Amino acid sequence: MTDLQTPTTTPRRCGLIAVIGAPNAGKSTLVNALVGQKVAIVSNKAQTTRARLMGIAIEGAAQIMLVDTPGLFEPRRRLDRAMVHAAWEGAQAADAIVLVVDARKKRREYLEPILASLATRPERRVLVLNKVDSTAKEPLLIAAQELSAAGGFDEVFFVSALTGDGVAELKSSLAAAMPEGPWHYPEDQVSDASERLLATEITREQLYRQLHDELPYDSAVRPESYQTRPDGSVEIHQQIVIARDSQRPIVLGKGGARLKAIGEAARKELGTLLGATVHLYLHVKVEENWAESRELYEEIGLDWVK
Repeated sequence: MTDLQTPTTTPRRCGLIAVIGAPNAGKSTLVNALVGQKVAIVSNKAQTTRARLMGIAIEGAAQIMLVDTPGLFEPRRRLDRAMVHAAWEGAQAADAIVLVVDARKKRREYLEPILASLATRPERRVLVLNKVDSTAKEPLLIAAQELSAAGGFDEVFFVSALTGDGVAELKSSLAAAMPEGPWHYPEDQVSDASERLLATEITREQLYRQLHDELPYDSAVRPESYQTRPDGSVEIHQQIVIARDSQRPIVLGKGGARLKAIGEAARKELGTLLGATVHLYLHVKVEENWAESRELYEEIGLDWVK
């Protein structure tokens, strides 16, 4: 006689991870690597991420909601304060906090206020030393010991978000730490951001990539309209907001060539993301005090802070 066993299913898990760190530590690249595709814009410029964006990763029976936050730094302007506010807000109600540190940097005084804040928090704390592919082993181990003691971390991981080294191990550990519960999103959803917001982020990424140091951070991309045409293609209108009229020629380029190149690159990436033909229309507007515009903050996904 054969014993018959009732089939068992692995209980689902779901939880929230706040990914924090200083500017340019590689947070967005790590979130993209954990999700398995691009959900956050990336550039080698510090303070690229402005608003909280969530990437949704699946590992076995676990759904991991990864909040990619703006970098933590000493704020000077209202925009800076809004970004830092968004970073710490992203850590609220998290099941775990992941601090991403650029392992190549030898001086780490900038981390002291972050570590002091983390040391008293109740959430599970995970230290991720990133960019280890270009860092010697011995300094890495020393950094791990010092930072772990200062921040009271539960786990330490050595990864290269760019090459993928160590990412699978980190993802597996985060999945195991998620509490039991139903998934919050469909299995095929990779971000909580609207397509409208993602479209503005992709255009802003091209601004950073193509203008390099020519255009400072006093620029934004404002969504104007987003609609699906009867033929299934998507028509998007966006406004590139700059602070001074002298910046207009920088964005436009000779005969409008630079703006056209920005639009073409963004349109191509959006077409891949949306799986549809995209018609992208960009225009440039000078708005000297845009960084003090409450309406624009809401449009780009930032809370208004005093």
